[in-house]
Amino acid sequence: MKKQTQAQYNNQSITSLKGADRVRKRPAVIFGSDGLEGCEHSVFEILSNAVDEAREGFGDTVIVTAYRDHSIEVTDFGRGVPLDWNEKEQRYNWELVYNELYAGGKYDNNAEGAAYEYSLGLNGLGACATQYASEFFHVASYNGSEVGTISFAKGEPVTEYVKKKLPRGDHRTGTVIHWKPDLAVFTEIDIPREYFSDMLRRQSVVNKNIHFRFRWENEDGSYAEEEYYYENGILDYVAEIGGDTMETKPVLFHLETKGRDRDDMKDYKLQADIAFCCSKTVHLLEYYHCASHLEHGGSPERAVKTAFTYAVDRFLKNQGKYNKNEAKITFADIEDCLILVTNSVSTQTSYANQTKKAITNSFIAEAMTAFLKEQLEYYFAENPVEAGKFAAQVLINKRSRETAESTRLNLKKKLTSATDIAGRVEKFVSCRSKDPELRELYIVEGDSALGSVKLARNAEFQAVIPVRGKTLNCLKATYDRIFKSEIIVDLIRVIGCGVEVKTKHKDDMVPFDINNLRWAKIIICTDADEDGFQIRTLLLTLFYRLLPSLIQAGRIYIAESPLFEITVNSGSGKGETRFAYNEPEKEAIVKELEAKNVKYTLQRSKGLGENEPDMMSLTTMDPATRRLIRVTPADAAATAMIFETLLGDDLPGRKRFIAANSSLYADAADI
Repeated sequence: MKKQTQAQYNNQSITSLKGADRVRKRPAVIFGSDGLEGCEHSVFEILSNAVDEAREGFGDTVIVTAYRDHSIEVTDFGRGVPLDWNEKEQRYNWELVYNELYAGGKYDNNAEGAAYEYSLGLNGLGACATQYASEFFHVASYNGSEVGTISFAKGEPVTEYVKKKLPRGDHRTGTVIHWKPDLAVFTEIDIPREYFSDMLRRQSVVNKNIHFRFRWENEDGSYAEEEYYYENGILDYVAEIGGDTMETKPVLFHLETKGRDRDDMKDYKLQADIAFCCSKTVHLLEYYHCASHLEHGGSPERAVKTAFTYAVDRFLKNQGKYNKNEAKITFADIEDCLILVTNSVSTQTSYANQTKKAITNSFIAEAMTAFLKEQLEYYFAENPVEAGKFAAQVLINKRSRETAESTRLNLKKKLTSATDIAGRVEKFVSCRSKDPELRELYIVEGDSALGSVKLARNAEFQAVIPVRGKTLNCLKATYDRIFKSEIIVDLIRVIGCGVEVKTKHKDDMVPFDINNLRWAKIIICTDADEDGFQIRTLLLTLFYRLLPSLIQAGRIYIAESPLFEITVNSGSGKGETRFAYNEPEKEAIVKELEAKNVKYTLQRSKGLGENEPDMMSLTTMDPATRRLIRVTPADAAATAMIFETLLGDDLPGRKRFIAANSSLYADAADI
């Protein structure tokens, strides 16, 4: 039982947040996060209102500007936000819109004569919440003859609401909002340019014939600009994504209907566009509702999965395309060759939460499912050639998936079988002890090193496995390619604790369990030359990608190999041999011997495969005299960055790293 504290909890302990504190102290409730993602969503809240105006036919352009000081400006050419006195509410509208949560003009979209029929803004939260979460927030609203302005700071108005006549001949309409997210609210406000580009591109896809312009301020104060525009919306977008890879032409289905989520509720309107095509090499599924990207799908996603699986399966059965006793296709088989975008709007929407990443309307799911089943049946019947290509590709995907699953299951069986490892892994030399707290596994390069280490080891608790040549770069390779490597598979089998993989097929792989680890120490033992260092790095990459927990647990070691042998010459012949593992050690030993006038012979140490067993034991194998470097979690973190930079796919990052550090190694260059 937890020990009781002296703090009092009574009737006076209950408090309520008021005003701006409702957002400033708990921003994640509204924006989904108090970090960069939440800050980005606050931008989307302001953009949503501009998009709603354009969708209703008021203006055809939305401009977003990102300034160097991390402030943002959104400009539209709609009707302008009403900011004047509201007789019904007995308050100014600027206060309701920007200083009152749950106040707005979009609560009655389903009513006759509503100001907005289909809107992205919905809850009356976004504009006010963003204002509350801003360091400063300036509003200018144009109605064709006047402009109204007001400014806020940290959730409170700091200027009077002012209205001015526009200059003669100026009939501008719309709203301009310039604000800066507050670092006192969000942990980060440096929104990357890519977020703006991606957000506006998506909006242009689902809002055909609306121009979205993105302007950003460069370091020198100049401005650059991009424009996003799709004349035919999602149909053009699907064609663009498919490009030369399309097996079928893009198709667009359009639905208009009305219905209700429950019998005792009122009907609401639904419109939906679904565009798709089949591609051999590209697949994409994107769902939008009222211009909001539904990252988590919800109702439209359920409709697409159900309808496409039903329609394609029915076509395959009717055409006799299945083999005898063959299992039916799944949506995963369709998804692998499907480029599809849905764009729906409704006069009543149930979002999963304020971030609008999923909708839950049961009527929308049911209506879109029924519509898609019917339209796909017509499409397959009226386009037999295209339907045949689509269905054939789905079957190829299905059979490839089943083959891959069989391969993975065989691999799982192969990796998890613990019996007679020595007999099944080529050239693996086991030890006598069965105690995993004593056993050590040496990973050596090549057969020659295997011979030396095998003779030098303590066979009671030291085992050896060779790797032949350079192992695969596990940082860049796919899991399928990794597990086709016999060297890697054999090593994982010998280690015994499975693998840690991040893939949708992870359940088919060997589940990682450190309790099944067969070794107290796993020791990487390579030559102290460039090839040896590269093999060591590739092996560390393998552990970083497939078995990071072993690094965290301190089970991975590097055996230091001496660089130099310094043999003292005695009168009767060779005397003591001393080993230096680096240049400073060599210089220290040489200096000591020369100070004593001792004659010596200095030579570079041989490769592991050329060493005598007693020397190997002394320098590399004997726990009393060897040098081991434990790979620590801190090392892993630093190494991870180097792996990603030097071995990953970030080519620009690699170039920057080389440019910044190449001068440090100029002396070692072969020039």
